[in-house]
Amino acid sequence: MGRTVLICDDAIFMRTMLRDILKQSGFEVVGEAQTGKEAVEKYAQLKPDLVTMDIVMPDMGGIDAVRAIVKDHPGAKILMCSAMGQQALVIEAIQAGARDFVVKPFQPSRVLEAVQRVLG
Repeated sequence: MGRTVLICDDAIFMRTMLRDILKQSGFEVVGEAQTGKEAVEKYAQLKPDLVTMDIVMPDMGGIDAVRAIVKDHPGAKILMCSAMGQQALVIEAIQAGARDFVVKPFQPSRVLEAVQRVLG
């Protein structure tokens, strides 16, 4: 059985891209979330091995979602996904508990390298 992943992004296109990259590498995508609030709820239900988290999402941003998940699940492995030019937010996300980040638009090799770093 592959490692399990929860994909959190408000853009269906980005979720689809990540799902394809991860599935081709043997990961099992167990859930997807469009908002930070949904991400926190789904993490608690699914307890995936890895979370990919967009920074900018409606109703609760990715950084707040990271804080909420890590508060209840300190061992959570979260990979931030950010657009270019969000360096300050990436630093804030890492301080909030994210383990690494990958920049959009995604290059499959970069995504997989970051995933491997996060999972150890």
